[in-house]
Amino acid sequence: MISHVTIGTSNLSAATAFYDNVLEPLGLSQKIVNPDGGPPASCWISENQLLPRFYVYEPYNGKRAAPGNGVMIAFLAPTERAVSLSYSAALAAGAKDCGKPGPRPRYGQGYFGAYFLDLDGNKIHVVFRRDCKP
Repeated sequence: MISHVTIGTSNLSAATAFYDNVLEPLGLSQKIVNPDGGPPASCWISENQLLPRFYVYEPYNGKRAAPGNGVMIAFLAPTERAVSLSYSAALAAGAKDCGKPGPRPRYGQGYFGAYFLDLDGNKIHVVFRRDCKP
């Protein structure tokens, strides 16, 4: 259903290093791309899958990137351990905690997740769901 998600950053190299650490435990790999011939962007995809994709790049309008209020991106993890590893990598790379790894039974049986704010303040959720494995 989702083709891709894009977020802005004010520092592409720092954001790329941050998300490399955060997304590696989830099995996502990164490459630099130039969408529509524009400025460089970082893109992460799952092995052997064309879509969905996650992009990070500096805004085209040249203004400082800012997170949207109420916007959150959730990455599906292959295991509970991957959630914890991704969360730990995020905090080690400068993220702010918004919810430690643990069960979230209010969202369903077997739901295990963590929340943090990335270097630009975007809210990120990493989740393992027993009912929906990647």
